[in-house]
Amino acid sequence: MGQIPINFFTEDISFTLKQKGLVRTWIRNTIFAEKKRLRLLNYIFCSDPYLLTINQQYLNHDTYTDIITFDNSENIGEIVGDIFISLDRIRENAKELDLNVIDELHRVMIHGTLHLLGYPDKGKSAKALMTEKEDFYLSHRAF
Repeated sequence: MGQIPINFFTEDISFTLKQKGLVRTWIRNTIFAEKKRLRLLNYIFCSDPYLLTINQQYLNHDTYTDIITFDNSENIGEIVGDIFISLDRIRENAKELDLNVIDELHRVMIHGTLHLLGYPDKGKSAKALMTEKEDFYLSHRAF
């Protein structure tokens, strides 16, 4: 099968994702279930200030966010993307929502993946479908 084209990087923080192999399999299975082809997917874990700078530079938003997804695919049906995730936001949101930090991290990771798969989250019905898909794929984690 060769190298799995899902990478995990950090910028300006120290963090090691646990169970990388299982996470890769879960993400790959999600993409396969949605009938898309994985080419390259990078998850970049960072801090609030780092992601705020990206939000300001690329999206012209001056707010903190937990995730920014860049779809770099050139062909329909293929997944090529960069998903930036603020671990500061993940920890804060998990605390506010009384959730396990890893569960919140996995929810945000699948959220970004679903964006690359073509699911929007603007508007009531789109948000409802996104949440339904997140819950579905979270329930299919084998770890």
